Amino acid sequence: MEYSPPPLFKQGASARAKMVFFALIALILLGVDSHMRSLAVVRQVISTALYPLQVVALAPRDVFYSIGDYFTSLSDTKSENEKLKLQQTANARTLQQGQQLLAENAQLRHLLGTSERLPVKSVMGEILYDTRDAFTRKIVLDRGIQHGVELGQPVIDHIGVVGQVTRVFPFTSEVTLLTDKNQAIPVQVVRNGLRSVAYGRGQSNVLDLRFMPTNADIQKGDVLVTSGIDGVYPAGLAVATVSLVENKSADSFARIVCQPSAGLDRNRQLLILLTANKAEPRAPDDTKDKNAKMTGILRHAASRTNGTSGKGIVETPPVPSSSQPATSTR
Repeated sequence: MEYSPPPLFKQGASARAKMVFFALIALILLGVDSHMRSLAVVRQVISTALYPLQVVALAPRDVFYSIGDYFTSLSDTKSENEKLKLQQTANARTLQQGQQLLAENAQLRHLLGTSERLPVKSVMGEILYDTRDAFTRKIVLDRGIQHGVELGQPVIDHIGVVGQVTRVFPFTSEVTLLTDKNQAIPVQVVRNGLRSVAYGRGQSNVLDLRFMPTNADIQKGDVLVTSGIDGVYPAGLAVATVSLVENKSADSFARIVCQPSAGLDRNRQLLILLTANKAEPRAPDDTKDKNAKMTGILRHAASRTNGTSGKGIVETPPVPSSSQPATSTR
């Protein structure tokens, strides 16, 4: 009885034989390629033919990487967008503050130029707040007695008159604007020199020229400046511009409305003119005149009683009343 190897042994032997065969072929091909360089074209052809298979095999990996990159980039984009929004808000606030600073800088430059042109000393003040009274037009500045501010001093901006100091405290002062209903300022028309008085109406940006006759030479667009006759406001400061003139034959006076030149509601810094109080004392002649009048009255009373005027001065006798006859002065 002959010995027959098991099937698995036979299969293993054939597999080893095949491996040895293919190994010999590979060695032969390597030797030929290294000496003759003739398999480059074959490699390119095989690589080209296998490329679609490589793409298909790598497609799941590429899809997985793409999905991961998408979600990563989406999260980064959201985070960057939030940072950009915060930065935009901060930049907008900085830009607004910069614009405000530029406007204040320009106004300060104008005020400094105005103060250099004025013949009187001035002090710059900043508006702290508006008064709470809705029926008045007043503001409070951060300058007071300690800075040389006195009652009645005018307040201006770089364009024209704003108002007048009406209350003074050690470190603050209250300014009544031109538009206040209790405020009045002597003005003069630049075109023809006509003088008048501008009154506040209690409304924003409105002044009135009252008690002007209907035939007064005032036209729309006329510029009004301070006349300086009150001794408070220096002459030549811009006050207002005539915006409306109504002449009705039935009225005795014309209706003239003006718009203030200064920015009453737009400025933050103002100039206080440190003018001296020019309220002149009563002339001494007034007392003499009063004494002379009193002396005349006493002498007149004495002449009625004694029938003569004192010290050789002849006085006119009083007119007798209807109930008593006139007495002779002889």
